[in-house]
Amino acid sequence: MFFPRVALAGPLDPGPATRHLGNMNELPSRDLSYMGLALAEAKAAARASEVPVGAVIVDPGTGHVLTSAGNRVESWADPTAHAEVLAIRAACSILGTPRLAGYDLYVTLEPCALCAAAISFARLRRVYFGAYDPKGGAVDHGPRWFEQPTCLHKPEVIGGINERACGQELQQFFQKLRL
Repeated sequence: MFFPRVALAGPLDPGPATRHLGNMNELPSRDLSYMGLALAEAKAAARASEVPVGAVIVDPGTGHVLTSAGNRVESWADPTAHAEVLAIRAACSILGTPRLAGYDLYVTLEPCALCAAAISFARLRRVYFGAYDPKGGAVDHGPRWFEQPTCLHKPEVIGGINERACGQELQQFFQKLRL
């Protein structure tokens, strides 16, 4: 089974639980590399007429990329086929477990409520995202999922990684739709 990802743009008001990286020099080059893989998935999704969001799940101990995915909402006619959800499903299938404790997720867009819930339930260690999503995001915007008292697992969140490139991919996609 193949899983997809999604991306969006917009740097605004990082939430209290998110570290915003305005200076990419603060980040190890391998993190930028993993976000580059997620961006490649987002671009592949855009070529398939999907909203360009990509996700990658990594074992931070070994640096092994476990899985990657891009959005497949339209092609699969499945409103839950977001890149993050697909990557989580694939990783859980590969490992034979519903929990991904100790693994990191790189995604080109701030996760929505659906994806934030899946991230919490999967017990991911850390979430790195590219573009902020003031309209549909649920980490630093909207419900701020990981700050809710009903959220049982709160991963460390680092936002704004390669934000400009992730945001431009989304902007270009939606500009083409409007033509």
